Amino acid sequence: MPLPFVDHVGARIIECAEGRSLLTLQVQPMHFNSQGAVHGAALFTLADTGMGAALFSILEPQERCSTIEVKINYFKPVLEGVVECRSQVVHRGRTVANIDSVLTVDGTVVGKANGSFAIFMPKTHGSA
Repeated sequence: MPLPFVDHVGARIIECAEGRSLLTLQVQPMHFNSQGAVHGAALFTLADTGMGAALFSILEPQERCSTIEVKINYFKPVLEGVVECRSQVVHRGRTVANIDSVLTVDGTVVGKANGSFAIFMPKTHGSA
């Protein structure tokens, strides 16, 4: 499945199975904010995408998902290296799932996120 925005940011999906995912982001100059640290939006993108990938791995073929909301906490600035994002589905209901993400650099936790995602069946062309 093409992920143009995720590719643009430079995130890579390394693993995605059984309600879990691992994504990485090699820090590059384009990721920095005006203070010289990785912009929070780049880390948010990694967490949001990781959550979606973890959930997608356990959906039925006809099901889709979409972010409802994400809460993220940033603990330490990221200045260089590779950011890893490990996500895991906490609960999957019929129409909503909850997922956790942990962001690390060299084993140090730099942020955590939790999100709720809608689970739905896309409407087919011509259906109401």
